Amino acid sequence: MENFTYHTPTRIVFGKGSVIKAGEEAARAGAQNVLIVYGSERVRGSGLLGEVERSLDDAGIKHEAFGGVKANPTLAHAEEGIKKAIDISADLILAVGGGSAIDTAKGIAHGAANPGASLWDIWTKKVPLEKSKKVAAVLTIPAAGSEMSDSAVLTNEAVGKKLGINTDFNRCVFAIMDPSLADSLPDWQLKNGIVDIMMHTLERYFISGIKCDLTDSIAEGVIKTVRDNGRLVLKDRSNYDAMAEVWWASSVSHNNLTELGRGKDFSVHKIGMALSAKYDHTHGATLSAVWASWARYLYEDAIERFAQYARNVWGISTSDDRQAAMLGIDATENFFKEIGMPVSLHELGLTDPSDDEIKALALHATADDTMKLSRIRPLDSKDVEKIYRMAL
Repeated sequence: MENFTYHTPTRIVFGKGSVIKAGEEAARAGAQNVLIVYGSERVRGSGLLGEVERSLDDAGIKHEAFGGVKANPTLAHAEEGIKKAIDISADLILAVGGGSAIDTAKGIAHGAANPGASLWDIWTKKVPLEKSKKVAAVLTIPAAGSEMSDSAVLTNEAVGKKLGINTDFNRCVFAIMDPSLADSLPDWQLKNGIVDIMMHTLERYFISGIKCDLTDSIAEGVIKTVRDNGRLVLKDRSNYDAMAEVWWASSVSHNNLTELGRGKDFSVHKIGMALSAKYDHTHGATLSAVWASWARYLYEDAIERFAQYARNVWGISTSDDRQAAMLGIDATENFFKEIGMPVSLHELGLTDPSDDEIKALALHATADDTMKLSRIRPLDSKDVEKIYRMAL
């Protein structure tokens, strides 16, 4: 087991009716001026945004709303939010929504605290991030886990790049989670959320040669919990207990707990993010479309690890490690199919990409071949090209 430091400063307020505590929690965080960041007007139409605003009013906290966050959140929109946050002297950026709203709020917080710096320079680490505004979240969908993670992702449409940044400044001071808010969530969003939760766990799981029994058990439990309860909520949104399990798994999958003693990889995320940056595909769909190809390309270098996954998560009983590993990959892919998620680039609409397109995607994923992907075996852009072609 590797050495690690673990710190989760986010205060979680979980359960039915918890949204009314937004003002109380903002006051606890010392907020006086809040910028509320949200996506579609569905948040306002549902009455949720109004409920958050009334709660802030009751706590005597000034606030303004900033909407329009896209499914793949953009740098340009975050920069608009930065101007708004500076104008109102915001000391807390409160996201109301899912991962896209939360990641945008994080970008706004960093930019508003450093008004003389370019947000993209901060994002690409040309300018060190040494201070930020406080960020918090009222979650509306179980998916990205951004409400407890140290990460955030934005797309710079001007240069066609989608990049993440990891920093403790990304940690929300509080997150409010009411699973009943997902009762009317569209199927597509929920399916993508289920995939994203599983992938956040799988990206930390497939690192071989390090013994971490407890961390393994937690990770395997998260995946099984999401799989089993995900099936239930897709059939019946009113199943509150099942939805609550999925919501909590979303946070646990991305708050670093499932990487303790081992670390993380996130190579599949980089492969998927190149697709969503170029073609604007939903994040979870890009992951389900390439994961099995990534796994089949690498599994022989970590057969024991893939076999353990197959047996402990999918109940594969064969004693042959190689066969078990392949069956575990098949089982994961079949689950994605079962819930209606794409498992190939063809299903994403990428039917006949040119060699130049494939090469460009691979270079994006590997930062122009300056970064090797995967802790199973280092992958360069040529390897990633092969994975994309397998995924076709």
